[in-house]
Amino acid sequence: MTENSWAGRLPAVKSKADLVYDSLRAAVADGRLRPGERINMDELARNFGVSKIPVREAVKRLESEGLLVSRVHSGVSVAEVDKNEMRGVFLAREAIEGLVGRLAAENADEHLLARLSAVQDQMRDALDRGAVDELPSLNSAFHRALATASGYRILAELTEQLLLTIRRYRLVAPVDTMNWRSVVSEHDEIIAALRSGDAEAAAEAARAHTSSQARHEVVDED
Repeated sequence: MTENSWAGRLPAVKSKADLVYDSLRAAVADGRLRPGERINMDELARNFGVSKIPVREAVKRLESEGLLVSRVHSGVSVAEVDKNEMRGVFLAREAIEGLVGRLAAENADEHLLARLSAVQDQMRDALDRGAVDELPSLNSAFHRALATASGYRILAELTEQLLLTIRRYRLVAPVDTMNWRSVVSEHDEIIAALRSGDAEAAAEAARAHTSSQARHEVVDED
């Protein structure tokens, strides 16, 4: 075996393209860049204090993820939300959440339970204050913690992608306060199953949660 003398340790600091990508992705996720909004590449480069090259690289990555679209004569814009696809998104999430719930129950420890309970407290506080705009990121934090506890990177990545799609959908079809209270209650059921160590109950609670949200949020027009 020959030593790869050319392969040094990669730097820990992110590249300019990575930083631009992270910023743009976060802006798309939280609605600062809304579906259909045009992206001015020159203005972005000026605002970030970088050349156009890292901006182009970041935009290409976001295009490959379906978050931005580029059209001849129209430039780059934030991808519209395809409402017809949302039923499939919720079906996929239901299957993945069930698996995540089962695996998380098998790996659950006091740290996970404390983290989930803390997010729940924050969601209740936001509801009491009427700060509905804080709930989407808190909801993502809850499900992100569950997916991480599954122990599989691919499940965490799939969960992240589906959560982002649903958050973008909710920008054009907002969740009302009553539904958010249902979300918190359904989260409680998941935590109770995790605390009991019942993997099947956790899987069922996670599936039921996603199915319930699909019924609230996706209208079948057939």
